[in-house]
Amino acid sequence: MSTTADGTLPTQVSAAPQRRLLTWLFLANAAILTIYSAFIVILIPNQVEDIDPANKVANLAILMTASSIATIIIHPLVGALSDRTRSRLGRRAPWIIGAAATSVLFMVLLAGAASIWLLCLYWVLMMLCVNSVATVVGAQVPDHFAKGRLGVASAVVALGVFVGMGAGVALAGFATANLGIGYGAFGVGFLLVCILYVVFNRDLSTVDMPRPPFSWRSFFAGFWVSPKRFPDFWWAFAGRFFLILAYQSVQSYLLYILRDYVGLSNADSTALSTPITALMLVGALVTTYFIGRVSDRTGKRKKWVIVASIIMACSLVIPLLMPSLAGMFALASVFGVGYGIYMSVDSALMTQVLPSTDAAGKDLGILNIATALPQALTPAIAGLLITFAGGYAAIFVAGIIFALLGAATVLPIRSVK
Repeated sequence: MSTTADGTLPTQVSAAPQRRLLTWLFLANAAILTIYSAFIVILIPNQVEDIDPANKVANLAILMTASSIATIIIHPLVGALSDRTRSRLGRRAPWIIGAAATSVLFMVLLAGAASIWLLCLYWVLMMLCVNSVATVVGAQVPDHFAKGRLGVASAVVALGVFVGMGAGVALAGFATANLGIGYGAFGVGFLLVCILYVVFNRDLSTVDMPRPPFSWRSFFAGFWVSPKRFPDFWWAFAGRFFLILAYQSVQSYLLYILRDYVGLSNADSTALSTPITALMLVGALVTTYFIGRVSDRTGKRKKWVIVASIIMACSLVIPLLMPSLAGMFALASVFGVGYGIYMSVDSALMTQVLPSTDAAGKDLGILNIATALPQALTPAIAGLLITFAGGYAAIFVAGIIFALLGAATVLPIRSVK
């Protein structure tokens, strides 16, 4: 949490406002992931294929890599700027509203993009805005929750993530019929949730916080977190990196896997993406909140990351043995359980390894690179695997390796049980 003017920690948020904030953290993360999943899984791949079907894999790789590289920069930058912001709405709210409003413009422009390069430009700018919202919303967890409530907060965030994943894929099917209306509806809905989030969660605790004198040198120096002084921070970074890479290796190419590996038609693959994602969501929902509560009571987070990693790795064996629609449904059900367990403790683990609570936005922004970087690397890795290493089956093998590495890299963390 942030400090007051005299350097002490502020009084904990009382029960009713904290429950309200949990509700809106769920809704905000659901809205963010609705945008992510709708655009990444369905809408953008379909637009790419409509513009240039012969080069869809390479073109999709260009778009996803470009947007991921851009978000690698924006996460820590917006986080650091929001740490320094003082306004009558608090530190985070101006960034939430401004970025959400700007994202609507680029969603509308995306619908009319007629070339890969124009689509890429609008896509990157839109993702910069949406990721800015994600960064500052995420920073409000360490702003307002003590260590003993981090598991619940992490679980609520994860529930929002999974609901958003399912809702985005389901709603994207309606948007494909009319991109102009569909993209506009996504934008307006996203902006409305962000506005209501700010209205119902006024954060005035930081209005009078002292702001250190600004210098470019100290500002940019703040983005370096010493591995020697804070090794747990970087082990947690590595763990998230590998587990998100395992997830992205399959989810980002789900549509093409269904078409080119399983052998479904374009129409069937688009339609079946929704129930497959929904099944993954069900598996995640079964475990997320329960494990989050358990981790709060026991104080243990690492063992759940290891359990989640092993489950995710095992799930990726299924489509290798069953390269069929049934295999994909089985993958989704098992993978969802593992991913739900991981996400239930992810935010809590990341918050507990932060070097400084006063710079939570910046430090969480750096940790968010561990989410954005796999998104940047996955298209290139997948493209190479598909082209040179045995096709889509190689993607599943790589995902197994990434998941197991995710388990290995949390073992050295000492500050978290």
